[in-house]
Amino acid sequence: MRREPVLRVVGKLLIPYMLVFALYVQFHGDFGPGGGFQAGVIAAAAIIFYALIFGLPAARRLVPEWLVETMVAAGAFLYLAVGFAGLALGGNFLDYFVLDRDPVAGQHRGIFWVELGVLITVSGVMLKIFYMFAGRQREG
Repeated sequence: MRREPVLRVVGKLLIPYMLVFALYVQFHGDFGPGGGFQAGVIAAAAIIFYALIFGLPAARRLVPEWLVETMVAAGAFLYLAVGFAGLALGGNFLDYFVLDRDPVAGQHRGIFWVELGVLITVSGVMLKIFYMFAGRQREG
């Protein structure tokens, strides 16, 4: 696909919008359909689309393997950190009410950080799966 100039130009135009849409889905998750999982898949799909157009080595330079593996762990760590913050502040695990003096603000704050952790982890896992399957050698 490296010799398809129209596809390359369209890809360069669409990928930023895909990433912005992922952010929209992430931040709109409190008020409607969406959230961390959907946003993570959309963000990973943008990078996978990039890899399909420009090649796997280019995608691995853009989002290296070490970063993908760090994303998987960092997102899970963020999720757990929010849970333990609730415990440390006198509530239950993932009890968002204690994260702020105003319980409603605490709910919004807790949900935001948990959903961000989910976005990071899901993006990392989807990219790791893609890198593993796309990088294997053909047999036969």
